[in-house]
Order: sequence, then structure tokens, then C-alpha cells
Amino acid sequence: MRSGLLERALRVAAARAAAPGDLKFTERQLYYELCRVLLPAHLLPRRLPFTLAPPLGHGRFAAALGRLGDVPGLLAAPPHRRPRPGAPAEPDLYDYGLPRLLVCQDPAIARMLVANDWHLEAACPVLAADDLPLDPRLTAALGRVPDAVVLVLHDASAQGTALPGRVRAQLGPGAPRVAALGLTPRHAASLHLARGRATGPALPAASLDRRELRWLARGRYAEVAAVNPAHLLRTLHRLVRDGGASPPGAATGGVEAPRDTGFLTWPTR
Repeated sequence: MRSGLLERALRVAAARAAAPGDLKFTERQLYYELCRVLLPAHLLPRRLPFTLAPPLGHGRFAAALGRLGDVPGLLAAPPHRRPRPGAPAEPDLYDYGLPRLLVCQDPAIARMLVANDWHLEAACPVLAADDLPLDPRLTAALGRVPDAVVLVLHDASAQGTALPGRVRAQLGPGAPRVAALGLTPRHAASLHLARGRATGPALPAASLDRRELRWLARGRYAEVAAVNPAHLLRTLHRLVRDGGASPPGAATGGVEAPRDTGFLTWPTR
């Protein structure tokens, strides 16, 4: 594709990533939005589940983004070393009960949610997996609410599907329940997301069927960033409102599995 056409497609992708209401989005989200502009497989029926290779390499995307200049809504890249969460501005903040907390595998997605004030609208603090283990005061605040839940948002990858178990292990006995929101390979196939291929050994993943385990064993993965920003915000609102509840019998190892009524029911665009 000629550079002029690619930059034009990138402007369209940026407008879609920011819609509606001038949303903030990450560079990876913009990359995947451009993939949808170039190859709109997400418009195909969901009864045909599949993932697909990106139609454009990230290198060409980065070059086109550099030529495009300033992109409204695009979040700046964070520093390589992020500071650990410091003491709250209000010293008595940890004295209250905390009903829910969201942990994101991708620090950039955590930043995107906060930049769009999702944590305020959902009344749910957002942390990145890099912020683990939790501050003991935060764990104590969760313990003051009987039905408190730690929600985990992760990529459809071997490492991602292992994250809820890691969170549960770090919380220790007597801690709040942990609910995995996804993504899973099943979600990625239903949404027709672009996939990548990783190297290295696959990690064990709970609550996945045999087909999903084979998909992961081939080194495939799909990122949460591959989901349209508005759809991500809207779906997380619904999942958090439901408290990450899972059907009876879905819990394995103290971690509740993702619900099919979450990512699998997003509207197409």
C-alpha cells in the first residue's frame, strides 16, 4: 500500500479509536484499529469464529504514524520505569471498604482506562499487574466488604490466562475472590481479532477447552488492545456491574472463569 493511502487509512483509524466522545487510546489500540480499517473481518458473522494475521506489520504502522504527526487522543508512551503507586492524597482512604478492584495485564490498558475516567464512572480502582503484590492497606480495604472481588483483565495468551491464578496466589488465603474477565482464545475468535505469535514455552491455562489450549500451544495470542476502545470501556462497565460473577461450577483453583456473556456479546461495528 502506498504511503499516502496508508496515512489516510490511519487518520480514519484514529477517528474510529476516539469515537464516540474523543476517547483516549494507546498506540497498540490505534495499530489494531488500523488493521480493522484495512481488513474489516470484525464485520463478518460471529458464528464463524476465527482469528487472523494482521494485514500490516507494526513497523510500517510506526513509520506511517511518525509521518502523520500529532494524533488527537493518542496517549504518550509511558516511561520505561513506572513509579510504584504512592500514598493516597487522603490519608484515611484505606479506612473504607473497597468492593472491587481491576488488575490489567497490560499497563498501557490500565493507563487508558484511567485516562478515560473509567475508574471513576465504575467506582473501581485500576492497577496494572506490574503493581502487584497489592499494598497491604488495599488488601485490608477489600477485606472489609463481604462480597469484594478482584477482577483480572488479560490477553488471550498463555501468560495472560495464567495471570488470575498468579493474582489469587499473591492474595493468599482468606483473600477476596478473583474473577477472570478474559480475553480467552474463544473471545478472540468470536471477535475476529488479529493475532500474534509468541516464542517460548506455553504456560498451563485453567478454564479453557481443548481447542483453546491447542490454539495457545501453537504460540498464538490476541491482545486486549486489539479490541475497539469504546467497546472495551462499555463491556468492562457491564462486567464490573455484574461483579465478575460466573455460572455455577465455573470456579477452578479459587479463580472464577470468564463469562460468555461478557466479551462474546459485544455488538459488531
